Amino acid sequence: MSSPQRVVVLISGGGSNLAALLAAARDPVYGAEVVAVGADRSGCAGLDHAADAEIPTFVERVGDHPDREAWDRALTVRVSEHAPDLVISAGFLKLVGPHFLAAFGGRYLNTHNALLPSFPGIHGPRDALAYGVKVAGATLFVVDDGVDTGAIIAQVAVPVLDDDTEKSLTTRIKVAERAQLVEYVGRLAREGWRLEGRRVIIG
Repeated sequence: MSSPQRVVVLISGGGSNLAALLAAARDPVYGAEVVAVGADRSGCAGLDHAADAEIPTFVERVGDHPDREAWDRALTVRVSEHAPDLVISAGFLKLVGPHFLAAFGGRYLNTHNALLPSFPGIHGPRDALAYGVKVAGATLFVVDDGVDTGAIIAQVAVPVLDDDTEKSLTTRIKVAERAQLVEYVGRLAREGWRLEGRRVIIG
């Protein structure tokens, strides 16, 4: 059996997606191993998940650097130290810059709580409700230099109910989003993948 793909996960908060990935990676046939967890702030609960699993962690705060470019360079160095095959944004609330994308472009993945290209940005479920859509969902994609504009790896639909609030819809999307992330990180690790224009081909 080939060695598992090395994954670095970046977080900004509670780390529920990280916890799901860590649980999946305990299975030796999953194909991926979380080798480090990084955050942009101290005190994230997700860092505790990593520490409990005895996985190395690091914190790289924007405010510790003179500007965003310096932070981007520093984050790139910190992630590079762990030689990842994949980098996963799991609720990481900072946009990376050109240095990071030069190092990890094509293998830096993010998950978004809407069916892109509809409703990019930080208020996907709220915007979807306001528009009156009948189906919302989540998108796993390859990060590029835009905001939620990268090539789409996978999408999952979540029906919008007549009595949905932003909170209730967001909660159901998170469940579907987490399952999709775990499934496809494993598939990418086990089967390999390639980009053809805007199409992601697995296997």
